[in-house]
Amino acid sequence: MLIALCSLKGSPGVTTLAVALAMTWPQAASTRRLVAEVDPAGGDLAMRFGLPATPGLVSLAAAARRTRDPAVVWDHTQALPGGARALVAPPGGTHARAALSTLATAPNGSLLPVVARDAGVVVIADCGRADPGSPAEAIARRADALVLVTGTQGDDLAHAAVRLGELARWTPRPGLLLTGDGHPTVDVERELGVPAIGRLPHDPIAAATLTGHRPPARRRGNNGGLARHAAALARTLAEPASPTASPPATTPAGVPGVPAQQVRRPGGVLITPPGLGSHPASSPPRVIDPRHNGHQPSTAGKEPLA
Repeated sequence: MLIALCSLKGSPGVTTLAVALAMTWPQAASTRRLVAEVDPAGGDLAMRFGLPATPGLVSLAAAARRTRDPAVVWDHTQALPGGARALVAPPGGTHARAALSTLATAPNGSLLPVVARDAGVVVIADCGRADPGSPAEAIARRADALVLVTGTQGDDLAHAAVRLGELARWTPRPGLLLTGDGHPTVDVERELGVPAIGRLPHDPIAAATLTGHRPPARRRGNNGGLARHAAALARTLAEPASPTASPPATTPAGVPGVPAQQVRRPGGVLITPPGLGSHPASSPPRVIDPRHNGHQPSTAGKEPLA
């Protein structure tokens, strides 16, 4: 299974989410989990976890010129805490972009989607920013599921509104994931015209722990539950898509293989079916009450989507 994670602006935590999903993936003991840094701007995992620069993305790109065996991918990975593996990218964008371009033009194309088709394997690809012309696009377009991670401030959402329709066509199973403080989830969903698959809280302590940093001192009441939310999202993504009946003509078309109902997951997280629409917002969501910043996904009784 290939899960592609990407963003459109800033640093909403794509790399942290990739590691969190790998560490909380269901049935981890029987699943080979690979976090692949395919961000053309360069990688962070080697520095965060104290790993050497090689083996990694650059050495894999060199090997891909000589072999078509997808198993070679594992020879260029390194161990992460919790049993997952990492394909680390160099910190410099020049070398990372060149390596990605080499992989994309390999005889059989990028080897990562091929590896992800093996039974008991999940590849979580950190694609970085989905800029037009990104060499990571070739990998994202072959993903079983694509998750667009975005903050919920007005400028974040303005960028999301412009690209939602295009990114939704990259994969049969797209999803919009919100992060941090900002506009309430219900307002974001209404203004963008699409449901969110969840919302990750601002949890710097858990984020630091998951990415190899020294966590800051915990303050009373500061328990955002990032790991719990990531585990709920991982369970949802791990579920195989199942065929569904065609929706009535009077309802918007859903995403193939994704149930139409909302599902309450353990931990109180409400997961909505991934389905990016093509109705961009004309303006950023309005903040009705700044005291309610909407850390949790909206409930089933929310106002209908536009």
